[in-house]
Amino acid sequence: MITFPNAKINIGLNIVEKRPDGYHNIETLFYPIPLKDALEIAPLSSEKHSFHSYGIPIEEDPDKNLVMKALRLLEKDFHIPGLEIHLEKAIPFGAGLGGGSADAAFMLKMLNDFLNLDLSDSQLEHYASKIGADCPFFIKNEPAFATGTGDLLEPVELSLKGYFLVLIKPGIHVSTPEAYSLVSPQKPEISIKEWIKKPVKEWKNGIVNDFEKSIFVKYPAIAEIKKQLYEKGALYASMSGSGSSVFGIFDRQVDISEDFKEYYVFQNELL
Repeated sequence: MITFPNAKINIGLNIVEKRPDGYHNIETLFYPIPLKDALEIAPLSSEKHSFHSYGIPIEEDPDKNLVMKALRLLEKDFHIPGLEIHLEKAIPFGAGLGGGSADAAFMLKMLNDFLNLDLSDSQLEHYASKIGADCPFFIKNEPAFATGTGDLLEPVELSLKGYFLVLIKPGIHVSTPEAYSLVSPQKPEISIKEWIKKPVKEWKNGIVNDFEKSIFVKYPAIAEIKKQLYEKGALYASMSGSGSSVFGIFDRQVDISEDFKEYYVFQNELL
């Protein structure tokens, strides 16, 4: 059985408050994009599992990969026979795109189908919440307004079908804990939920990513990417999550072949 975990972008990200447990409450809008990994499972004759990865190199211990964490999580409650697992990585790491969380959530969904576990979406979201804050989003994988640490989801009516996405990932690693440490929490005057009701071309007037202010100071190259996307005609451009990827939403296809040669580039029509 094979599935194709997709990435997400954050349309706006407000750091609302610091919690007593040290984490932060946020407000953001998750939107799925057609940048995908590939994840396949097949039965093994033994009871042990084997994990193989391809594409973008994964340097961590395979047992620590979120795909394996998802499997071990279900294994606490269900018998899972030996599986051969293949993961083809195309979603960049450290990009604010939720690639690892997507892989884990899609693994939960695939195991649910493969083993006929009959788990509901809410049950799968409960398991996913134990893996990562943005992991539950990928269970339904539909545009959602997220609060809490990103784990409390509310469906939203938003379609960007027909718009074009340009995504740029520079060779810069942004530490998420460091990014949070540099932000002063503040609740926005107007919710992202209200801003997305306006035309996309107006979003730049009020939808912000709170991480950008400090990250752009420390990494001017990331700020320059956003500036260039607007110069190329983006209706809206933003860093996704805590970075380091930056995306632009366009009303037409654009030629950026000469602009970002040294960076990872993904472009596609949004669905």
